[in-house]
Amino acid sequence: MSTGLIALLDDVVGLTKIAAASLDDAAGQAAKAGAKAAGVVVDDAAVTPRYVVGFTADRELPIIGKIALGSLKNKLILLLPAALVLSLVAPWAITPLLMLGGAFLCYEGAEKIFEAVWPHAAHDGHGADGMAGGQSARQFEDSKVNSAIKTDLILSAEIMAITLSAVAAEVSSFWMQALILGIVGTGITIAVYGAVALIVKADDAGLSLAQNDRPISSLFGLRRLAPGAPGGADRLLRPLTQGLGRGLVYGMPLFLKLLSLVGTAAMLWVGGGIIIHGLEGYGLEELGHAIHDTAAAVGHALPAGAAVMEWLVAAGMAGVVGLLLGALLIPLVHRVAMPAFAMLKR
Repeated sequence: MSTGLIALLDDVVGLTKIAAASLDDAAGQAAKAGAKAAGVVVDDAAVTPRYVVGFTADRELPIIGKIALGSLKNKLILLLPAALVLSLVAPWAITPLLMLGGAFLCYEGAEKIFEAVWPHAAHDGHGADGMAGGQSARQFEDSKVNSAIKTDLILSAEIMAITLSAVAAEVSSFWMQALILGIVGTGITIAVYGAVALIVKADDAGLSLAQNDRPISSLFGLRRLAPGAPGGADRLLRPLTQGLGRGLVYGMPLFLKLLSLVGTAAMLWVGGGIIIHGLEGYGLEELGHAIHDTAAAVGHALPAGAAVMEWLVAAGMAGVVGLLLGALLIPLVHRVAMPAFAMLKR
């Protein structure tokens, strides 16, 4: 073998080691940045299931799949390049754009509460759960998916903005930043919508467990068995697995309704939080400081659960801000923005 070829192979090996080290560094930075965005991830997981409530079981996973695909497109095709370009040429535009998204979340959350409290006042074509305006089942499903993807766009924008702010402080390479943003966006999407799929299908799993009198022989329903008598292990564990299954069947509808309420609340506290942080970025720090001081005071008064109480108080006060802003936006949107948009479409 010629010395030139050996030198070339050495160079290839060296480049491979550098690439591997870069990937390890990217994975580490992605883990750190993803941890900083964990709060928004929880909000995302809380918001999404509310869009699946009310559909038949056979449509739940396809709907989640559509929303997950839309979320990936949001993060990787729209937000990733937009975030990188804005950070290079117009970093000043990131905060006002996020605040516009936060205002949209406040409007959405407040409108859901408005329609729940005064359902007779819901606007035509904007009902919370029913099929409006003579929509077919397919049209209703598509409208729900589109609404979920629009909401995901705001939450994803905050995730990517938090990730970019964390990465920019430690990584100077443009392409490394892009790689880390891609890893975080993909990983968070898989985690969120995987969790959502488990949540909405838990009642089906519960039904399978409740009807299964041979849990061990069938590997908890994962394989089909020929008819036969349950074995000793089946008889021993059957009361436990069937009881768990019945608990899931009866409990999951209530849990999903509760999660739908949490999702609406999450729109308000996330949207309100974005607005509050944006105002702080423009020097209007009084509201943010008041919320922080109040939450800290409650935490000091209840040291046993200080961290939890501080978060609850801060999220609750941000939610109140979001609700008030959303209530102000509802008439503005319906009486000004929507008629103006309708005129432009003519």
